[in-house]
Amino acid sequence: MGDPMVRRLLAAGHAVTVWNRTAAKAQPLAAAGATVAPDLASAVRGAGMVISMLEAGPIVGTVMGDALPALAPHALWVDMSSTRQDEAQAFHALLAAQGRRFIDAPVSGGVGGAAAGTLAIMAGGTQADFDEATPVLQAMGRPTLVGPAGSGQVAKLCNQLIVGATINVVAEALLLAQAAGADPAAMRAAIRGGFAESKILDVHGQRMLERNFVAGGQVKTQLKDQQNILAAAQAAGLQLPITELVTQRYQALVQTVPQADHAAGLLGLEALNPGVRLGDAPDRLA
Repeated sequence: MGDPMVRRLLAAGHAVTVWNRTAAKAQPLAAAGATVAPDLASAVRGAGMVISMLEAGPIVGTVMGDALPALAPHALWVDMSSTRQDEAQAFHALLAAQGRRFIDAPVSGGVGGAAAGTLAIMAGGTQADFDEATPVLQAMGRPTLVGPAGSGQVAKLCNQLIVGATINVVAEALLLAQAAGADPAAMRAAIRGGFAESKILDVHGQRMLERNFVAGGQVKTQLKDQQNILAAAQAAGLQLPITELVTQRYQALVQTVPQADHAAGLLGLEALNPGVRLGDAPDRLA
């Protein structure tokens, strides 16, 4: 995700310094016009705005703590990773105590959305900080302020709640069509444009029909999101029974294909229904 996001920023005319925990991953961006920093301190030193895009909250916390001594006074840190709400609130508190500022701004849209600059960006922070960050965020997609610090992560969890459940429901619909004697591809085409239409039916439905499970977003990442959704629900005093079931499905799937695409929910469903398989194409997992 970070690579195409940087390229959108560069294309919009922003000066970007990049750093990656795996140095080789940052090097290709030099040819696109980015300055590749040799270390984290060099990457953040003097920057008015720092953007992080990392795997999970604990890693964000480690990187933020390591960067803090070099971070400019009053700098604005925009974390576009997907973390828990309480983690984002802790990052906000940490930076505020040190005279810096924070926005949580997780995204939805995948690598394709990042490359096209069409990401949905859900931001949590103050209006003033959001207004400052908006021209930068608009180079990558459509930013919306949804509340105070931590609210962006809540919105992202709501997004992932819908995504995770819908992927599994689309798999069930396609496999039911197959098992009951209808053409799954024709069924999908027939319901397009009706109330069942969705981005998931469009993108992941096609991936399932093609049995293309090469990762865009990974099963293990969706499981992390599912667990974070349930943690947020518990903190809010809610029970989410459907989300609990979906989480169980991803917990089972991560045991066999943790790095497959989310569409591999179909594989988990087929494992529950021996002898029923969608189509006859070979599975693509890498």
